[in-house]
Amino acid sequence: MDTRFMNNKSIATALLLAGMATTPAWAASLAATNPAEPMPEGIAAAAPLAIESWSAGSATLVPLMAADLQSTRATSVDAPADAATGAVGKPIDDVAFVKQATESGRKEVAAARDALPQLKNPELKRIAEMLVSDHGNANARLSKIAETKGWPVPAPQAAVPPASGTASSDFDSKWTADMIAGHERSVALYRAQARSGEDKDLRQYASDTLPTIEHHLAELRSLQK
Repeated sequence: MDTRFMNNKSIATALLLAGMATTPAWAASLAATNPAEPMPEGIAAAAPLAIESWSAGSATLVPLMAADLQSTRATSVDAPADAATGAVGKPIDDVAFVKQATESGRKEVAAARDALPQLKNPELKRIAEMLVSDHGNANARLSKIAETKGWPVPAPQAAVPPASGTASSDFDSKWTADMIAGHERSVALYRAQARSGEDKDLRQYASDTLPTIEHHLAELRSLQK
């Protein structure tokens, strides 16, 4: 037999085996599962390019890509201690709410208590007494929640003595306007906490207290001149 024919046949066999070794897994799977269907034109056109562009060094990309995928998976960890509050793992929005709500409640109690001797309208006096009682109770509940959770509560500030002498003629209207503005801010603060606060107990507190603050606001608005 002609040796040239044998050499050509050996070369052809080697090329055929090399082509089978480099055939993509999806192509072999497609042929095995449904050999009667022709390969889509888009895939058939793209396959040679993918095979030709493959190089020996590309094999190292597979373990590298797998390692990179593992490294990018996020893991849940406890939040670090906050430098200002010392609370470990505590979202700052709840801690900030405790601070703002406590300070706001104390200011409203003090403003209402100090205004009582100077208010002329009996209805405003009634509302002022209601503010002292309601906000005092709300502040006590909030402080108890914060103490249970280990959250910081602002230290009480020194009381400022009320102004002495006769109240100005427009004291009632000015006080009412100040109380309305303060309650509008409180309503916004409590609504946000009740809707999206992190801690369920604090959300419940905000939900329970919000109607009371909204009632105060409605009463004050009804008496605004």
